[in-house]
Amino acid sequence: MAKKGKESISSSAMAKIVYQLFDIGSRERVFIILVAFLSLLCYFIYPYPHIAMWVGFMLAGYAAIANDSIQTIGTFIASNKDKKWYYLWLFMGVIYLVTVFVSWQIFDGDVSYQRLQSKGFDQAPTSFTFLQLAAPLVLLILTRMRMPVSTTFLLLNVFSTEASAIVGVIWKSLSGYLLAFSVALIIWFVIHRYFSYFFKGKPSKYWVVIQWITSGLLWSVWVQQDAANIAIFLPRNLNTTEFVFFASFIFFGLGLLFYLKGDKIQGIVDEKTGVRDVRAATIVDFVYCILLYYKLFESKLPMSTTWLFIGLLGGRELAISITRKQQQKRIKSTKRAVKLFSRDLAYALIGLFVSLILALSVNDQVRDEVYRYLFH
Repeated sequence: MAKKGKESISSSAMAKIVYQLFDIGSRERVFIILVAFLSLLCYFIYPYPHIAMWVGFMLAGYAAIANDSIQTIGTFIASNKDKKWYYLWLFMGVIYLVTVFVSWQIFDGDVSYQRLQSKGFDQAPTSFTFLQLAAPLVLLILTRMRMPVSTTFLLLNVFSTEASAIVGVIWKSLSGYLLAFSVALIIWFVIHRYFSYFFKGKPSKYWVVIQWITSGLLWSVWVQQDAANIAIFLPRNLNTTEFVFFASFIFFGLGLLFYLKGDKIQGIVDEKTGVRDVRAATIVDFVYCILLYYKLFESKLPMSTTWLFIGLLGGRELAISITRKQQQKRIKSTKRAVKLFSRDLAYALIGLFVSLILALSVNDQVRDEVYRYLFH
């Protein structure tokens, strides 16, 4: 009887798993079909580099907008849900166009603010593999699963010509996470004690103006750092026609993101404490902008802004939790904070692991270099 009971429990668990898989397949049917179609497209066009580079750019552009850009405009969307989506889009869209135009003009056609002039990324790809072209699809799938993974790791690592460049990007990103977590922990430990005292009631209208200015500055600094992730597929110097297509595609992609109100990944921001308050959102954006600006000019090497962002949110969430007055609420809130930032970090590490597998699978030079380092 006991054996039959165990078999019944096992069958029930298996049936539940199968049901959940079918349920996910039913809810995400359109997305699954789209990914399958795009995978086939990548497979058939990767031998043709002049076509492949633009398809790769478009896939990377949409994937980066859907995942990474939510770091900078996530709090902006969360605290402006009462505003028309196209006002938000036009504001951020114009800032994007101005930012990339300045880089294109100053750096002779380079839209990445010389992030791709770093050793290991300075050579534009002249041929592609299927996995290089399909890397943005991996990012889209992880984004759909609400994982805040690094676009920098997933897209840049598969094109790096040197293992040292990959190591440099990883180290700069990890140090950014630790810096952001520590700074946020200290700042919000001080701020949250006095937040309810100084920021009572409904926020004044001038807070909206301050937030829009701060969010605009942050967005511009972020574009200067992350434009490299989508320009990696393209020539390092774009002519006028290429630049117009590059800028227009991302501009209208932003419009879609604002129309969808951030889509699935927006939940990473919405679940954090108090981000719907325009004052709290402004402080988050201001601190993130300062940290991002510092890391931007620390070196020209690209970095993962995702790691900086989740470090900032994690440190902030923990600081808010440990400053609660009632012990029971403090313990419960701290456990929730640890769970949230641990989950975000785990997802980011999954993205890093996947990117390293892709980089080693795709790039013979990097694979040989790693092999020589480990076994010689």
